[in-house]
Amino acid sequence: MDGQFIISLAIILATFALYIGIALYNTAKETSEFYVAGRGVPPIFNGMAIGADWMSAASFIGMAGTVMILGYDGLAYIMGWTGGYLFLTFLLAPQLRKYGRYTVPEFIGDRYDSHTARVIAAVCTIIISFTYSIGQLSGSGVVIGRLFEIDAKIGTMIGVVLIAFYAAFGGMKGITWTQVAQYLILIIAYLIPVIFMALQITGNPIPWISYGEVISKLGELDRELGISEYFAPFTNGTKWQFLALMFTLMAGTAGLPHVIVRFYTVSTMKAARWSGAWALLFIGLLYLSAPAYAAFSRFILMTQVAGSQISQLPAWTKSWVDTGMLQVADTNGDGILQWSELIISNDIVVMATPEIANLGAFVIGLVAAGAMAAALSTAGGLMISLSSSFAHDIYYRVWKPQATEKNRLLVARWSIVIATLLAGFIALDPPGVITQIVAWAFAIASGTFFPALVLGVWWKRSNTKGVIAGLLIGLAVTLSYIFAAKYGGFTILGIIDTGAGVFGAAAGFLANIIVSLSTEAPAQKLQDEVINLRYPEQMVYKDGEVWMHDGEPKQG
Repeated sequence: MDGQFIISLAIILATFALYIGIALYNTAKETSEFYVAGRGVPPIFNGMAIGADWMSAASFIGMAGTVMILGYDGLAYIMGWTGGYLFLTFLLAPQLRKYGRYTVPEFIGDRYDSHTARVIAAVCTIIISFTYSIGQLSGSGVVIGRLFEIDAKIGTMIGVVLIAFYAAFGGMKGITWTQVAQYLILIIAYLIPVIFMALQITGNPIPWISYGEVISKLGELDRELGISEYFAPFTNGTKWQFLALMFTLMAGTAGLPHVIVRFYTVSTMKAARWSGAWALLFIGLLYLSAPAYAAFSRFILMTQVAGSQISQLPAWTKSWVDTGMLQVADTNGDGILQWSELIISNDIVVMATPEIANLGAFVIGLVAAGAMAAALSTAGGLMISLSSSFAHDIYYRVWKPQATEKNRLLVARWSIVIATLLAGFIALDPPGVITQIVAWAFAIASGTFFPALVLGVWWKRSNTKGVIAGLLIGLAVTLSYIFAAKYGGFTILGIIDTGAGVFGAAAGFLANIIVSLSTEAPAQKLQDEVINLRYPEQMVYKDGEVWMHDGEPKQG
């Protein structure tokens, strides 16, 4: 064993021990602790947990690689995910917290007073969480595969075992405090390499300022090689695809059940808003760094690897070739590696950066630990969301309302284990790269929950038949477009599978509105509850007036 392997392994094992220790210390003993952490998480820590939940393997591992390979067109991911978070924080999170339920399907079931709507929403949650978790488990396979220099498939199965263990034990209470630790680890791991690369290449340790000059040098290199320029827009897809992807990620963010449930873990609407503000700060640290990562990595690859003798390539290239995620082929037989002969997967850019920039064994191990933290934190949140949809919304609220708390926790834990194993099985041969798989989950969320939640909170006339039609039609349109675009080559205006959410959301809104207007209005009590959501917690809407909780009408 070489020193680098031992250091990397020691760092990862230490962080694993930390996560498992936190999960065991915070083991959920009641259903409220399992589903919403007892609603007692302080906003700043909830902001960190949201950041970890949000910054998945797609963000940590895949996003910088996607921007490096797609250039300008990759920015749709950053703009979409960040903009969607603002959607969620201002449009939905405080109102959903005021309603005071455990899950998104529970909100939909109670808001529309319908078990059918609840079950359909629970099935949508399971589909979204399952799809998203495939991307996370695939990401954990990339990290573990590189660390042990084994096939990524074996790495995926190791990740499956770890996630199934700590998510099933800790529930949301354990997951929350585990995610706080994971956020701190992943953000430190993400920032150290990009700061060192900025210092190496530009002499300025502030990457957010210094990477601009590298971008202009990349333009010169692109022109010399006769390839499309890194910062030229819409070279990897149409303008409509860019906009559709950006909308899909924005709307999907606002409808993601595992992110929304994080706002249920605080005590008040005000705490929910502050959680959003803190989370935006914590998320911004990574998202503003990804373009710098992409630019620095591309610059080093173009100037230090491309143009080298095949026989004298840096040692790190062999390690990544062994994982199957880097291909080096001397297609013209001249013994020199051309830029066009280097095929690099989106999913290894961040992981390979410490080696590309020769930053040393400790940083390599730290980045591996950060990537695992990103994959595990999101996968844990997804599995809690998935299990709560089955165990709480279907098993308890619909199937067996008389179930004991012990049985409900048992069903929740077993559903996590089974779902993790199934998702891991599919992740052994993933149907796309991490960011693509994650974009599908966002597309499904934007076609189903985004219309249902926006209309459920802001339009009192939306009724049971409308939301059922919206969920089913939005889901059908989104899935049909994903399959038709990916496997059938069908596109509209050049919009591919990752932009499917724009069609699903449009269909979901139209179906909900048309069917609601064509059928009877909801009961007056339900309409009053909807209006009530728009006011601060100390105010209640009743009898056509806004009342304070002390029983007096609000003046003015």
